[in-house]
Formats: sequence, structure tokens, C-alpha cells
Amino acid sequence: MRQLRLAMEPVAVVIPTLNEAETIARVIADIPRDFAADIIVADSGSTDGTQDAARRAGARVIAAERGYGRACALAAASAAPACRVVVFLDGDGADRADLMAEIAGPVLGGTHDLVLASRTRGDREPGAMLWHQILAGRAAGLAMGALYGVRYTDMCAYRAIGRAALDRLGMRELTYGWNIEMQMRAARAGLRIREVPLPYRRRSGGKSKVAGSLAGTLRAGSRIIATFARVATARS
Repeated sequence: MRQLRLAMEPVAVVIPTLNEAETIARVIADIPRDFAADIIVADSGSTDGTQDAARRAGARVIAAERGYGRACALAAASAAPACRVVVFLDGDGADRADLMAEIAGPVLGGTHDLVLASRTRGDREPGAMLWHQILAGRAAGLAMGALYGVRYTDMCAYRAIGRAALDRLGMRELTYGWNIEMQMRAARAGLRIREVPLPYRRRSGGKSKVAGSLAGTLRAGSRIIATFARVATARS
């Protein structure tokens, strides 16, 4: 009965991409088609054929300007009107798209508004996360807990949120601070939040835009810190 109900509830799946041609087809193929009604790849100017690979795999591709948060917001806004839940995940093959029901299910069932995959609490392939990623997730979780009393252990991109709840959050961040802004605004708004331990793999191809270089790590880290400071001190 649970799987039947999931199949009857359309979900929009948002995948922001930049040069993920090696991995995107597998990611899309792993998404359960019984309840994923709209698979949207928001591509920020890939030059390696990501867009064509995504279309061949069955996704709808939209063009987005550079900026992780900008791509996520644009794709979510373009989701089919019938979709009342939005799932976000990366296009590198590290997230277990085949286990999407584990995070979408509680939102579809009405028990939670935001469900996040926790890489740090789940089983990880060796090398799937670097030490500074684990440390950053724990530090951010402690800081958000001190502010809002909500326990987070990660800032994983893999998450499901009710569309109405997402609209109420008033997301503004256009860069890599998107994930932490969502978690902070959700906690402050009193949303029903849950973390689910899920297995996490090494990326199955390509190069990480964040952990793949020192410059990328520093750039993403600075945006996350700046976003935390902005949201923590904002009145709305």
C-alpha cells in the first residue's frame, strides 16, 4: 500500500549540473519512476554534453546561469504544478537516487515538511567524503542547534521538501549557501524536520566543483559562512 500511495503522488526531482556527462544518465536511471513525475536537470552551461545525456536519459533540461542555489530555485519554480514535493540531489552519482522514497516518503505522508539525507550517519564508501566536509557539517549542525534547537549532522544536497513549505521559506541564496540557508530557515520557521541516514558513494565520474580543488573548497566554504551569518542575523 505504501508503494502504491507513493506512485500516486507526483514528485519533482531537481538536479543542478555543471559538466556531469559521465554520471548524469546513471543518476536519472536510478530515480524511481513510479512517483517521480518531473525530473528536471538545471544545467549551468556544461560544455561536455551533459544536457544531451540528460535528455536521452529522460529528464527535462533547463538552462540556468551559474550559481548552485540559482539553478535549484529555477528548477523548483518550473516543476509541474501537480508536484507537491520537490527532491534535490546532485548529479555526480554519489547520492543513492534509488532510495529516494526514504526521504520523499515522510513528506508525501504528511509527517514531515523537510527530510534530509545524512551522509555522516549513513554508510560511506572510503573516500566519499573528505575530513573537512565531515567537520564542516558537524560544525554547522552545532551552530544551527545553538540558534534554533534543531539537530543537524550534515549539509547534504539530497533532500525532500514540501513545495508549499519551500515557497514559504523565501529562499534567497544563489550559490553554495543554498543548502544551509534552507536548513536554517526551515528550523526558524518551525518546520517538521527529519534526518535519514543513507549510504553515500564516491562520485562515479567527473571532478567535484567543491572538493575537487582547494579553490573550490575555499569558495564554497566562504559562501556557506557568509550565508550562515546573513541568515542568523536577518529578521526575515
